[in-house]
Amino acid sequence: MGKADSLSMGEKRVLKALEDSPSRTPAQIMASGGFKELVEVMNAASWLQSKGLVDIKEEVVYRVSLDKEGSLYLKEGFPERKLLKALGDSPDGSIPMEKVKELMGKTVAGFSVGWLKRKGWAEISGKGSTQALRITDGGRKALGASSPDEEVLRFIYEMNEVETTDIADKAALELLKMRKEVVKVRDEVVRHIILTVKGKEVLAEGLEIKDEVTQLTPAMLKDGKWRNMAFRPYDIDTFAPKAKGGKLNPLRVITEEIRKIFLHMGFTEIDYDMVQPCFWNMDALFIPQDHAARDLQDTFYMKDPSRIPVDPKMADIIRKVHEDGGGTGSSGWGYRWSKEEAEKVVLRTHTTVNSIRYLAEHPDPPAKLFTVGRVFRNEAVNFKHLPEFQQIEGIVMEEKASFRMLIGLIKEFYSKMGFEDIRIRPSFFPYTEPSLEVDAKFLGKWMEMGGAGVFRPEVTEPLGIRHPVLAWGLGLERLIMIRYDVKDIRELYFNDIDWIQASPLL
Repeated sequence: MGKADSLSMGEKRVLKALEDSPSRTPAQIMASGGFKELVEVMNAASWLQSKGLVDIKEEVVYRVSLDKEGSLYLKEGFPERKLLKALGDSPDGSIPMEKVKELMGKTVAGFSVGWLKRKGWAEISGKGSTQALRITDGGRKALGASSPDEEVLRFIYEMNEVETTDIADKAALELLKMRKEVVKVRDEVVRHIILTVKGKEVLAEGLEIKDEVTQLTPAMLKDGKWRNMAFRPYDIDTFAPKAKGGKLNPLRVITEEIRKIFLHMGFTEIDYDMVQPCFWNMDALFIPQDHAARDLQDTFYMKDPSRIPVDPKMADIIRKVHEDGGGTGSSGWGYRWSKEEAEKVVLRTHTTVNSIRYLAEHPDPPAKLFTVGRVFRNEAVNFKHLPEFQQIEGIVMEEKASFRMLIGLIKEFYSKMGFEDIRIRPSFFPYTEPSLEVDAKFLGKWMEMGGAGVFRPEVTEPLGIRHPVLAWGLGLERLIMIRYDVKDIRELYFNDIDWIQASPLL
């Protein structure tokens, strides 16, 4: 029996399609080989691969197209370009910061100034009320020329959709990807079916493509038709794929491992709704109502329900804290607090909302709590950011809780998770003081894993809490990326069965 005799009709047609071109995509083979569906091609190619007659190679191709903000910028120009022109038209090349806000609007002014500084087109001079935005020499040169990111945006528009490999200025593309809804990047897995040396030998023998019967039926025996039929020889050496049992997704595995660690450390698990009023998500945590995190660019606001009523007595306590400190020893933020703003509804931006709600209901020590739950932020999607991700939240409230204890708890947690290269560094958050950030080594570089600190008096005292509260919020996906050597956070949610099957159990 020749090597070709045991091949199915589909396998023979795939080999024939590769005879003139030894590397083709499944779509090309489907067209030239007379297949009706791609699944038929891939099924036949998989069997040929198991027999060593073809190889199947996969590569991920990233394609870029304009998003809605990108189309707007292409038509009206980048916001920082408008501000740059205003600086260029100014007699002394500067505009007071208050005028900048009037010209651009408070929200747009913030990131426009940020992009001007990033590009080296402007700088801020002066302090307080005398602060002004001033054009630089680089900014004056940019007045008469397009910037690299503007050129790349135009190129994407002209091509309609382009592969990232076709964009020469990768740095400019990264700048565009950092902006929200300017460009869309979609990934596509491209497969190539490649004829092997063994496959060429089979083709050299000659392939006769004819109808063959693979199974003898009672009907064929009864009417005698089997005598005139060609039967495909049975190959006892044909590859049979190994049966694989089910396996949990690494996200589930790590989540359960984290739960066990905290439960063994004496913590209790809690959770609250993912839909929360701004009052609990931000105001109760002493985050001012004009903080950048409250902008639509950073937070998802709900339309239905658009408001959740807040207890008037609690609202008045928090109002005083924000406006003048409310007797906490702080001077507050010094603005007029709005109950309407506090009642707006958001998808929770952090799991700390669970901790603060629990503490408001249970102000007396001790408390050792944790949450592993989903949070939502209006982030630009890239290799380490998603608009929906999971946080590892924890708090400890007891009489002698200290910052040193907090550092010890975090180090103990990461040690139990198998991490050795951990760095603790000072940081700032509106609701903790002192504060820290946790970094871990990933691909030879430090990756931020999350933040922690001791709740400020402006957070605890209004709730009747009289003892220190240690709090932390750590990233789950980034922890998994390091444990499983995943270089792109999006891969965790691709539902790649092969990756799940190949992932280690421990």
